[in-house]
Amino acid sequence: MPGEHQPEGAQAHCEALVRENDPDRYYATLFAPADKRGHLFAIYAFSSEISRIRETISGPMPGEIRLQWWRDALEGQARGNVLDHPVAAALLATIEAFHLPRDAFLNLIEARTFDLYDDPMPSTGDLEGYLGETSSALIRLASLVLADGRDPGAAEAAGYAGLAYGIAGLLRALPWHARRGQVFIPREILERHGVTRDDIVLGRGGPGFVAALADMRSLARQHLARFEELRGTVSAEIRPAFLPVALVRGYLGRMERPGYDPLSTVIDRPGWLKIARLWRTARR
Repeated sequence: MPGEHQPEGAQAHCEALVRENDPDRYYATLFAPADKRGHLFAIYAFSSEISRIRETISGPMPGEIRLQWWRDALEGQARGNVLDHPVAAALLATIEAFHLPRDAFLNLIEARTFDLYDDPMPSTGDLEGYLGETSSALIRLASLVLADGRDPGAAEAAGYAGLAYGIAGLLRALPWHARRGQVFIPREILERHGVTRDDIVLGRGGPGFVAALADMRSLARQHLARFEELRGTVSAEIRPAFLPVALVRGYLGRMERPGYDPLSTVIDRPGWLKIARLWRTARR
Protein backbone atom coordinates (compact mmCIF):
# COMPACT_ATOMS: atom_id res chain seq x y z
CA MET A 1 0.00 0.00 0.00
CA PRO A 2 1.49 3.40 -0.96
CA GLY A 3 2.74 5.61 1.82
CA GLU A 4 3.08 3.08 4.61
CA HIS A 5 6.45 4.53 5.53
CA GLN A 6 5.48 8.16 5.96
CA PRO A 7 6.93 9.30 9.32
CA GLU A 8 4.09 9.49 11.85
CA GLY A 9 5.48 12.48 13.71
CA ALA A 10 6.00 14.33 10.46
CA GLN A 11 2.48 13.51 9.35
CA ALA A 12 1.00 14.93 12.57
CA HIS A 13 3.11 18.06 12.17
CA CYS A 14 1.86 18.58 8.61
CA GLU A 15 -1.75 18.08 9.64
CA ALA A 16 -1.44 20.69 12.40
CA LEU A 17 0.26 23.13 10.03
CA VAL A 18 -2.47 22.80 7.40
CA ARG A 19 -5.23 23.07 9.98
CA GLU A 20 -3.80 26.35 11.24
CA ASN A 21 -2.75 27.98 7.97
CA ASP A 22 -4.90 26.43 5.25
CA PRO A 23 -8.25 25.51 6.80
CA ASP A 24 -10.13 25.19 3.50
CA ARG A 25 -7.85 22.41 2.33
CA TYR A 26 -7.77 20.93 5.82
CA TYR A 27 -11.55 20.55 5.90
CA ALA A 28 -11.60 19.22 2.33
CA THR A 29 -9.03 16.58 3.23
CA LEU A 30 -11.33 15.20 5.91
CA PHE A 31 -13.50 13.92 3.04
CA ALA A 32 -10.58 11.93 1.57
CA PRO A 33 -9.92 8.26 2.44
CA ALA A 34 -8.14 7.97 5.78
CA ASP A 35 -5.07 6.34 4.26
CA LYS A 36 -4.57 9.29 1.88
CA ARG A 37 -5.06 12.18 4.28
CA GLY A 38 -1.52 12.23 5.65
CA HIS A 39 -0.13 12.47 2.13
CA LEU A 40 -2.47 15.28 1.18
CA PHE A 41 -1.47 17.11 4.34
CA ALA A 42 2.20 16.68 3.34
CA ILE A 43 1.59 18.37 -0.03
CA TYR A 44 -0.49 21.16 1.47
CA ALA A 45 1.98 21.72 4.31
CA PHE A 46 4.78 22.10 1.78
CA SER A 47 2.71 24.71 -0.05
CA SER A 48 2.01 26.50 3.22
CA GLU A 49 5.70 26.53 4.16
CA ILE A 50 6.63 28.06 0.82
CA SER A 51 3.80 30.61 0.79
CA ARG A 52 4.63 31.87 4.28
CA ILE A 53 8.33 32.54 3.69
CA ARG A 54 7.68 36.21 2.96
CA GLU A 55 6.16 36.60 6.43
CA THR A 56 9.31 35.42 8.20
CA ILE A 57 12.12 37.17 6.32
CA SER A 58 13.68 40.63 6.42
CA GLY A 59 14.30 40.86 2.67
CA PRO A 60 14.31 38.92 -0.60
CA MET A 61 17.76 37.36 -0.20
CA PRO A 62 16.95 35.28 2.92
CA GLY A 63 13.80 34.18 1.12
CA GLU A 64 15.79 33.12 -1.94
CA ILE A 65 18.06 31.08 0.34
CA ARG A 66 15.10 29.28 1.89
CA LEU A 67 13.61 28.51 -1.50
CA GLN A 68 16.96 27.15 -2.64
CA TRP A 69 17.05 24.85 0.39
CA TRP A 70 13.73 23.38 -0.73
CA ARG A 71 15.00 22.98 -4.29
CA ASP A 72 18.05 21.16 -2.98
CA ALA A 73 15.91 18.99 -0.71
CA LEU A 74 13.74 17.91 -3.62
CA GLU A 75 16.76 17.22 -5.81
CA GLY A 76 18.69 15.37 -3.10
CA GLN A 77 21.40 18.01 -2.83
CA ALA A 78 20.61 19.65 0.51
CA ARG A 79 23.25 19.72 3.22
CA GLY A 80 22.53 17.96 6.49
CA ASN A 81 19.71 15.53 7.18
CA VAL A 82 16.69 16.80 5.25
CA LEU A 83 14.51 14.24 7.03
CA ASP A 84 14.97 16.18 10.26
CA HIS A 85 12.57 18.72 8.77
CA PRO A 86 9.10 17.20 9.34
CA VAL A 87 7.45 18.75 6.27
CA ALA A 88 10.33 17.74 4.02
CA ALA A 89 10.32 14.22 5.47
CA ALA A 90 6.59 13.79 4.90
CA LEU A 91 6.70 15.33 1.44
CA LEU A 92 9.61 13.21 0.20
CA ALA A 93 7.90 10.08 1.48
CA THR A 94 4.72 11.06 -0.36
CA ILE A 95 6.57 11.83 -3.59
CA GLU A 96 8.29 8.45 -3.42
CA ALA A 97 5.14 6.52 -2.54
CA PHE A 98 3.03 7.91 -5.37
CA HIS A 99 5.77 8.67 -7.92
CA LEU A 100 4.77 12.33 -7.97
CA PRO A 101 6.55 14.59 -10.48
CA ARG A 102 9.24 16.55 -8.66
CA ASP A 103 9.17 19.17 -11.39
CA ALA A 104 5.69 20.20 -10.23
CA PHE A 105 7.08 21.04 -6.79
CA LEU A 106 10.11 22.81 -8.27
CA ASN A 107 7.84 24.86 -10.51
CA LEU A 108 5.75 25.83 -7.50
CA ILE A 109 8.88 27.04 -5.75
CA GLU A 110 9.93 29.01 -8.83
CA ALA A 111 6.51 30.66 -9.07
CA ARG A 112 6.62 31.62 -5.39
CA THR A 113 9.83 33.57 -5.97
CA PHE A 114 7.50 36.36 -7.08
CA ASP A 115 6.22 36.59 -3.50
CA LEU A 116 9.58 37.77 -2.21
CA TYR A 117 9.49 41.04 -4.14
CA ASP A 118 7.21 44.08 -4.29
CA ASP A 119 6.67 44.19 -8.05
CA PRO A 120 3.00 44.12 -9.11
CA MET A 121 1.82 41.20 -11.22
CA PRO A 122 2.54 42.29 -14.83
CA SER A 123 -0.46 40.87 -16.67
CA THR A 124 -3.48 38.60 -16.42
CA GLY A 125 -1.52 35.94 -18.28
CA ASP A 126 1.25 36.15 -15.70
CA LEU A 127 -1.29 35.85 -12.89
CA GLU A 128 -2.83 32.77 -14.48
CA GLY A 129 0.62 31.26 -14.98
CA TYR A 130 1.47 31.92 -11.32
CA LEU A 131 -1.75 30.32 -10.10
CA GLY A 132 -1.37 27.44 -12.52
CA GLU A 133 1.96 26.51 -10.95
CA THR A 134 0.64 26.95 -7.40
CA SER A 135 -3.11 26.60 -6.84
CA SER A 136 -3.89 24.41 -9.87
CA ALA A 137 -0.79 22.29 -9.35
CA LEU A 138 -1.87 21.43 -5.81
CA ILE A 139 -5.20 20.11 -7.10
CA ARG A 140 -3.42 18.05 -9.72
CA LEU A 141 -0.90 16.61 -7.24
CA ALA A 142 -3.63 15.80 -4.73
CA SER A 143 -5.54 14.05 -7.52
CA LEU A 144 -2.53 11.86 -8.25
CA VAL A 145 -2.32 10.85 -4.60
CA LEU A 146 -6.03 10.03 -4.46
CA ALA A 147 -5.62 7.91 -7.59
CA ASP A 148 -2.70 5.95 -6.08
CA GLY A 149 -0.23 7.57 -8.46
CA ARG A 150 -2.20 6.84 -11.62
CA ASP A 151 -3.16 9.63 -13.99
CA PRO A 152 -6.83 10.22 -13.10
CA GLY A 153 -7.47 12.68 -15.92
CA ALA A 154 -9.27 15.97 -15.21
CA ALA A 155 -6.07 17.99 -15.71
CA GLU A 156 -7.98 20.75 -17.51
CA ALA A 157 -10.59 20.85 -14.76
CA ALA A 158 -7.81 21.14 -12.19
CA GLY A 159 -6.38 24.08 -14.08
CA TYR A 160 -9.59 26.09 -14.09
CA ALA A 161 -10.53 25.10 -10.53
CA GLY A 162 -7.13 26.27 -9.30
CA LEU A 163 -7.44 29.58 -11.11
CA ALA A 164 -10.88 30.29 -9.66
CA TYR A 165 -9.86 29.30 -6.14
CA GLY A 166 -6.52 31.08 -6.39
CA ILE A 167 -7.97 34.41 -7.52
CA ALA A 168 -10.57 34.29 -4.77
CA GLY A 169 -7.80 33.53 -2.29
CA LEU A 170 -5.70 36.49 -3.42
CA LEU A 171 -8.69 38.79 -3.07
CA ARG A 172 -9.40 37.44 0.41
CA ALA A 173 -5.77 38.01 1.40
CA LEU A 174 -5.61 41.50 -0.08
CA PRO A 175 -5.47 43.31 3.29
CA TRP A 176 -2.42 41.26 4.37
CA HIS A 177 -0.70 41.59 1.01
CA ALA A 178 -1.27 45.36 0.85
CA ARG A 179 0.17 45.89 4.32
CA ARG A 180 3.41 44.18 3.32
CA GLY A 181 3.65 45.90 -0.06
CA GLN A 182 2.46 43.09 -2.31
CA VAL A 183 0.08 43.59 -5.24
CA PHE A 184 -1.24 40.56 -7.11
CA ILE A 185 -3.78 42.47 -9.21
CA PRO A 186 -2.29 42.56 -12.73
CA ARG A 187 -0.83 45.88 -13.78
CA GLU A 188 -2.94 45.88 -16.94
CA ILE A 189 -6.12 45.80 -14.84
CA LEU A 190 -4.86 48.55 -12.54
CA GLU A 191 -3.89 50.77 -15.47
CA ARG A 192 -7.27 50.21 -17.13
CA HIS A 193 -8.88 51.87 -14.12
CA GLY A 194 -6.21 54.46 -13.35
CA VAL A 195 -4.94 52.72 -10.20
CA THR A 196 -1.31 52.52 -9.06
CA ARG A 197 0.45 50.13 -6.74
CA ASP A 198 0.85 52.95 -4.20
CA ASP A 199 -2.92 53.51 -4.18
CA ILE A 200 -3.25 49.99 -2.82
CA VAL A 201 -0.34 49.69 -0.43
CA LEU A 202 -0.99 53.15 1.01
CA GLY A 203 -4.69 52.39 1.45
CA ARG A 204 -6.05 55.09 -0.84
CA GLY A 205 -8.49 52.83 -2.66
CA GLY A 206 -11.05 54.81 -4.67
CA PRO A 207 -13.55 54.10 -7.48
CA GLY A 208 -10.87 52.82 -9.85
CA PHE A 209 -9.72 50.32 -7.26
CA VAL A 210 -13.29 49.11 -6.73
CA ALA A 211 -13.65 48.62 -10.49
CA ALA A 212 -10.34 46.74 -10.68
CA LEU A 213 -11.51 44.35 -7.96
CA ALA A 214 -14.77 43.80 -9.85
CA ASP A 215 -12.70 42.77 -12.87
CA MET A 216 -10.81 40.30 -10.70
CA ARG A 217 -14.03 38.77 -9.39
CA SER A 218 -15.34 38.53 -12.93
CA LEU A 219 -12.16 36.71 -13.96
CA ALA A 220 -12.56 34.27 -11.07
CA ARG A 221 -16.16 33.58 -12.09
CA GLN A 222 -15.12 32.96 -15.70
CA HIS A 223 -12.69 30.27 -14.56
CA LEU A 224 -15.27 28.88 -12.13
CA ALA A 225 -17.82 28.59 -14.94
CA ARG A 226 -15.32 26.77 -17.13
CA PHE A 227 -14.53 24.37 -14.30
CA GLU A 228 -18.20 23.67 -13.77
CA GLU A 229 -18.52 22.79 -17.45
CA LEU A 230 -15.74 20.23 -16.90
CA ARG A 231 -17.02 18.91 -13.58
CA GLY A 232 -18.09 15.67 -15.24
CA THR A 233 -14.45 14.79 -15.92
CA VAL A 234 -13.72 14.72 -12.17
CA SER A 235 -14.20 11.19 -10.88
CA ALA A 236 -15.53 10.52 -7.37
CA GLU A 237 -12.11 9.11 -6.48
CA ILE A 238 -10.36 12.47 -6.84
CA ARG A 239 -13.22 14.77 -5.82
CA PRO A 240 -11.67 15.70 -2.43
CA ALA A 241 -8.83 17.45 -4.28
CA PHE A 242 -11.37 19.77 -5.91
CA LEU A 243 -13.61 20.42 -2.92
CA PRO A 244 -12.15 23.82 -1.87
CA VAL A 245 -13.39 25.38 -5.10
CA ALA A 246 -16.93 24.87 -3.78
CA LEU A 247 -16.27 27.80 -1.44
CA VAL A 248 -15.35 30.27 -4.18
CA ARG A 249 -18.83 31.48 -5.12
CA GLY A 250 -19.64 32.28 -1.50
CA TYR A 251 -16.39 34.17 -0.99
CA LEU A 252 -16.95 36.29 -4.09
CA GLY A 253 -20.54 37.00 -3.09
CA ARG A 254 -19.51 38.25 0.34
CA MET A 255 -17.10 40.67 -1.32
CA GLU A 256 -20.05 42.30 -3.07
CA ARG A 257 -22.12 42.96 0.04
CA PRO A 258 -22.62 46.53 1.28
CA GLY A 259 -19.93 47.70 3.66
CA TYR A 260 -17.17 45.47 2.30
CA ASP A 261 -13.80 47.22 2.59
CA PRO A 262 -11.26 45.27 0.53
CA LEU A 263 -8.32 46.80 2.37
CA SER A 264 -9.48 45.87 5.86
CA THR A 265 -12.18 43.18 5.64
CA VAL A 266 -10.95 39.60 5.74
CA ILE A 267 -13.49 37.38 4.01
CA ASP A 268 -14.02 34.07 5.76
CA ARG A 269 -16.76 31.79 7.06
CA PRO A 270 -17.06 29.72 10.25
CA GLY A 271 -15.56 26.27 9.98
CA TRP A 272 -18.87 24.49 10.42
CA LEU A 273 -20.38 26.38 7.48
CA LYS A 274 -17.43 25.46 5.31
CA ILE A 275 -17.74 21.82 6.28
CA ALA A 276 -21.46 21.87 5.51
CA ARG A 277 -20.81 23.34 2.07
CA LEU A 278 -18.05 20.82 1.36
CA TRP A 279 -20.26 17.97 2.56
CA ARG A 280 -23.06 18.95 0.20
CA THR A 281 -20.60 19.15 -2.69
CA ALA A 282 -18.98 15.82 -1.81
CA ARG A 283 -22.37 14.10 -1.89
CA ARG A 284 -23.15 15.11 -5.48
